Amino acid sequence: MTMQKTPLLLSRLLGRGAKLDPDEEIVTLTQSSTHRQSLKTTWERAGQLATALAKHGIKEGDRVASFMWNNYRHLELYQAVPSMGGVLHTLNIRLGAQDLEYIINHAADRVIVADEDLLPLLLPILEKTPCVELLVVSSFGETGDAKTAPSFHHQIDYEDFIKDQEPHYPWPEIDENAPMGLCYTSGTTGKPKGVMYTHRSTYLHTLTIAMTDAMALSAVDALCGIVPMFHAMGWGLPFTASMLGCKQVMPHRFMEPQRLVQLMADEQVTISAGVPTIWQGVRGILEQEKDNYDLSHLQRLTCGGSAPPLSLIRWYADELGVEMIQGWGMTETNPLGTLARKIAKRSHLNLNKEQLFENIAKAGLLMPGLEMEIVDDQWQPLPHDGEALGELLIRGPWVCAEYYKDPQPDKFRDGWLITGDIAKIDREEYLIITDRSKDLIKSGGEWISSVDLENHIIGMDGVAQAAVVAQAHPKWDERPVALVLLVEGARVTKERILEHCAESFAKWQLPDDVIFVKQIPLTSTSKIDKKMIRAQLQEENYLLPDLRTSEAADAP
Repeated sequence: MTMQKTPLLLSRLLGRGAKLDPDEEIVTLTQSSTHRQSLKTTWERAGQLATALAKHGIKEGDRVASFMWNNYRHLELYQAVPSMGGVLHTLNIRLGAQDLEYIINHAADRVIVADEDLLPLLLPILEKTPCVELLVVSSFGETGDAKTAPSFHHQIDYEDFIKDQEPHYPWPEIDENAPMGLCYTSGTTGKPKGVMYTHRSTYLHTLTIAMTDAMALSAVDALCGIVPMFHAMGWGLPFTASMLGCKQVMPHRFMEPQRLVQLMADEQVTISAGVPTIWQGVRGILEQEKDNYDLSHLQRLTCGGSAPPLSLIRWYADELGVEMIQGWGMTETNPLGTLARKIAKRSHLNLNKEQLFENIAKAGLLMPGLEMEIVDDQWQPLPHDGEALGELLIRGPWVCAEYYKDPQPDKFRDGWLITGDIAKIDREEYLIITDRSKDLIKSGGEWISSVDLENHIIGMDGVAQAAVVAQAHPKWDERPVALVLLVEGARVTKERILEHCAESFAKWQLPDDVIFVKQIPLTSTSKIDKKMIRAQLQEENYLLPDLRTSEAADAP
């Protein structure tokens, strides 16, 4: 053995930026101004947090959950919990109560750190989560006093929790394959599934983000992370930014396009990351009052969650001179899988503008260290010719091998993750996503399970059959639409169905429309023919003349 066998631990990366450039800032937008603290202060507060958690009894492998917006305290959890050997479980604040209750109990979270303004969503759930021992409340002094707000039986203010604690925590030597982060994906049928990231997987993913041909995140950047930190660990950006020591700018809960644009202008942001709906909203503001904002420092935007329209990519390039980097990935891939850059190969230097935009519109090229393949129904590899369509598979050092406490071997085969996406790979090895094999609905970057909605609707008295499909939406990319076949003589209204769904689903998961029909198209194997339904919805603009019942079906 000629080289040192140093384990790949995040504690070796996350304090680097604070050491190299201690006075650089972490900026968090607040109700009336901004909160600022240095990288050095952030790393020391992370040490204080780790000390406080250890005194509470948090040990290696224990889960500490966050229920938070993007802000400096959330970043302190990102640095402290993995470095001390714990597992940071980032709870999705947009999920419904039933999913959150299941996830907290399934993960066995011992401590939850929550922003105070999110407590009304969390406190009712905690009555049904006996694993939770402590609630740490992060108050910004704008929505009341955390010490007097409605409380959990064992609750403490964040600042009181870390006050007077030792800032220099002795980060332990642990196995690089030990878990460090836990994210749940609710995009499939049944219960949400957990993806447990390890130090090794996240360490390698963190380095990759900084590669020139990836996101090219640099120490000289000012990063505005708009993608929620509860989405696949904020796409890994908080880890890479902490390693590099670049400026981090966080919007907290203030996600209105006008405030985001002003924040990026004020803080001289050079790179930002978010879903297409964010960049559409920013574009709308700039089209109206572009001269009011100085975005001359902005160089590139990373766009994920769903494919941005080519017109949006062109607009940012033509109007602002900003490169939009499209990416594809999943919670299961940590999440970075592929990226499409304007010029991704030396051979592209001679491409004309139209050819470059064609490449940017694709899902991109595979990140180093990963492998991908498309296969047919017989598990045979298909040609990479830009024509053959197949099931997309991926594998690599930051791709999960099974789900947490729920292996589901049918989702994995021969070391490959079966992504559920239908795709093409062209002759230049660009990935082109064409469809999803599981009829999921992606709305504003969030997954909605059509089958779960269908099963819930079918559970109503008077409903014989239901089909939920995605309908294109100008803002949210996709929204669910429900087709409902009633039992003869039943008097069920659209309002009753939506009220029934609201009992188990978050508001953003509810169908935009409920269409009562005479029949629901079936395939030759008696399955719901969602392809035909989607086509008719698109062609007839919700009319479905051969299927829709009379308006009397909506009578009370």
